[in-house]
Amino acid sequence: MKEVETIVDQTEISFPKLGWVFHIKRTAFTVFGLDIQWYGILITIGLLLALLYCFSKMKRFGIDSDRALDVAIVGIIGGLVGARLYYVAFRWDEYKGNLKEIFNTRGGGLAIYGGIIGALLFGLIACKIRKVKMLPMLDVTVLGFLIGQGIGRWGNFVNQEAFGTNTNSILGMTGGLIQSRIRRETSFLDGEMLAHGLDVSEKYMVHPCFLYESLWCILGFFLLSWYSKHRKYDGQLLLMYLTWYGAERFVVEGLRTDSLYVGSSNLRVSQLLSAIVCIASVVIQIVIFAKRRRDPEAFVLYASTEESRKLIEESRRKRMGMPPEDELHNDDDEELYEDILDDEDDDELPDADDEELADEEDTGAEEESSEDEKDTEADTDKEEE
Repeated sequence: MKEVETIVDQTEISFPKLGWVFHIKRTAFTVFGLDIQWYGILITIGLLLALLYCFSKMKRFGIDSDRALDVAIVGIIGGLVGARLYYVAFRWDEYKGNLKEIFNTRGGGLAIYGGIIGALLFGLIACKIRKVKMLPMLDVTVLGFLIGQGIGRWGNFVNQEAFGTNTNSILGMTGGLIQSRIRRETSFLDGEMLAHGLDVSEKYMVHPCFLYESLWCILGFFLLSWYSKHRKYDGQLLLMYLTWYGAERFVVEGLRTDSLYVGSSNLRVSQLLSAIVCIASVVIQIVIFAKRRRDPEAFVLYASTEESRKLIEESRRKRMGMPPEDELHNDDDEELYEDILDDEDDDELPDADDEELADEEDTGAEEESSEDEKDTEADTDKEEE
């Protein structure tokens, strides 16, 4: 491998083979003495874009956006809690002596898998309470996950973290902070990289794992977003996401130097979880595919149901200050009935008995007129004689 120059400037990030050099501070700006980090800004941007996209597509999935907003808020809170607890759980030795540090997230310590698990658990509970169909909601939510992950991973780039082992690839990167971290970890016997047998040197370039995952997630977003118009059953996008992301994370996690491990073993938690998630989602899709071939009518999209249409229409009327749909129909029926009664009173339309009586009177009048004509003719004949 080709050696790289030692970088003293901690803000410098370099891609030697591409000739790219960046100087980026972790702190974007300061407000009232509080440092606002680029990492937090990028995650916020990813979250906002995910929300904007998802809520613009709610109707396609048959979901009432007003109810979904409550679910999204709860899911975001659950994601933050889950991301922190997941990280702390697998690094408990670092926190058990100082529990207050669990709440200090400014120094990092959020795990993406924990965030996904927390968001799903809290979100599903909110779906149950707000009466939002879970599978369609999960289908649109995973599209938001891909947007958020694709953008949020660039926070790792700014922080020069989540990098991989040494590489001679054209995409290989290095940086002042990267070299410093590798030097610190490999200089002590209790260093994490050394303890897990990772052969990493600050003299060489490392894998830009953040870039691999970011590009994979953005590509996955475009593919799944396109396929969402052609999905065959509710929950299909969720399963496709689990397969797509699980496969990528299994590979990339094997390259990373900051993985969470099961106890003192060299078994990476996220890599093991990725393998399980990926395989399980593929098996479930195969099973559903077979069932759907036998009975396609059993897999009707929720967006095509009357229940979905009513909930969306209900919400629309509520936003416009209109009465519920059922109430509106009842009022229309009453008004129509009153109009009919008014017309009958004005026109005094005869009933069937009146019509028969009128016919009899007309017949009698015609008979009397005929007899009168006969009498007149007889009188005329007598006069002539």
